[in-house]
Amino acid sequence: MRSVDALAPPARRLRSTEGETAPRTAALVLAGRVWHRGRLRPLEIAVDEAGRIASIGHARDGVRHHDVGDRVILPAATDLHVHFRDPGPPSAGESIATGTVEAALGGVSLVGEMPNTEPPVTSVDRLEEKIARARGRAAVDLLFYAAPTEPRRIAALARRAGAFKLYLSPTTGIEQPVSRASLPGLLAELSAHDLPVTVHAEDPALFRTDLAAVDPAGWNACRPAAAEASAAEELLAAPARLRLHVAHVTSAALAARLRQRGISFEVSPQHLLLSDRDGRDARFKVNPPLRDERTREELWQAYRSGAVPCLASDHAPHPAEAKDLRFDLAPSGMPGVETSVPLLLSRVRAGELSLEVLLATACDRPARWLGQPLGRIAVGHRANLLVVDFRERRRVRAAELAAPCGWSAFEGREAIFPVEHWRDGEQIVAGGEYVGRPTGRALRPEYAAGPAPLEAAD
Repeated sequence: MRSVDALAPPARRLRSTEGETAPRTAALVLAGRVWHRGRLRPLEIAVDEAGRIASIGHARDGVRHHDVGDRVILPAATDLHVHFRDPGPPSAGESIATGTVEAALGGVSLVGEMPNTEPPVTSVDRLEEKIARARGRAAVDLLFYAAPTEPRRIAALARRAGAFKLYLSPTTGIEQPVSRASLPGLLAELSAHDLPVTVHAEDPALFRTDLAAVDPAGWNACRPAAAEASAAEELLAAPARLRLHVAHVTSAALAARLRQRGISFEVSPQHLLLSDRDGRDARFKVNPPLRDERTREELWQAYRSGAVPCLASDHAPHPAEAKDLRFDLAPSGMPGVETSVPLLLSRVRAGELSLEVLLATACDRPARWLGQPLGRIAVGHRANLLVVDFRERRRVRAAELAAPCGWSAFEGREAIFPVEHWRDGEQIVAGGEYVGRPTGRALRPEYAAGPAPLEAAD
């Protein structure tokens, strides 16, 4: 596999037939090496006053012309799975305001915000409160999930929520998961509303409560991959029209099973890049757990081969003092929305991952799954774009990140952070620093039909 540096910048900008009927004058023209139709080409992207891509190719005129030279222009990412702990206690160490800035710096322009807050989003009133908390505070857009607990509440929630999240096992903020007896009724009602439904799939009946976990390897033994497989099997009986998505899959075997049945799913950078032997303390404690090195490597190979539909960070930060507690008392979760895409861009730079796979899993398919005109550089799509210089590599240092939790399980790992981030044609990151305004919005799917789990990106 070739590294990005092997793709020498061509000498001139190319004309594309796409968007030839666009207006002569655009509000902004971005020029550089553009990822378009499966390859990098020197092109110009004209952005209209509404922040949409008006043309791709050669823009004859523009109010503002911004040429990034031989840097690379990519679509911004969509992260299907973040936990910003808002609302939450003062000790939460995260908020919509801080989390969305982290997202912007990490190249993410839309996040799917999970409902296991304090209190959890189980009613319309709580959902409306959470939407209100985002106004004037969000650096990027959010799509809010609700956590249905009763079929009778689903219709009202569906009129305001962007998606649903079901928890089949206990996790942070969810002490009482969905019971197996109520699951069929919930899935049947959810299938009538055409919204994405993400499931945390672990079967607590297979947890090893007789074991005492003192490190990540012990946590892996307590919550084995078999618990994931068992919960996923229950989901296979869901109504065919349900827009089902399984969160944070940790094994290639389960990925293959879901792919065989045409069910969408995601993997997270921690399960791709970390094993249960990479750290001994609770900063490496997540749900589902980090797996052994062989399982991690198999999942990585499945991902890099293109056999995984979506990437999601499962950003779930906790303050350092909470993670410094005794392992069994410490909460699960780790920060990731700021480092997810940069860590994998570094793997692209090293020739270990194709840029096409990364963009399909982090940008195109997640945006389509949430029904948003994002994730591709295409006429009519929102001009949410990144500028990346693959020569500018740096080590992840928690002290240099925006995350207020103050730590990262990826400390010292190589990453490539976006140099610039444009949202609707407005620059929100310049020189790797956040320079935007809190104008992020709460979104709902603009269209209901999601792609097949492995539909090829344009």
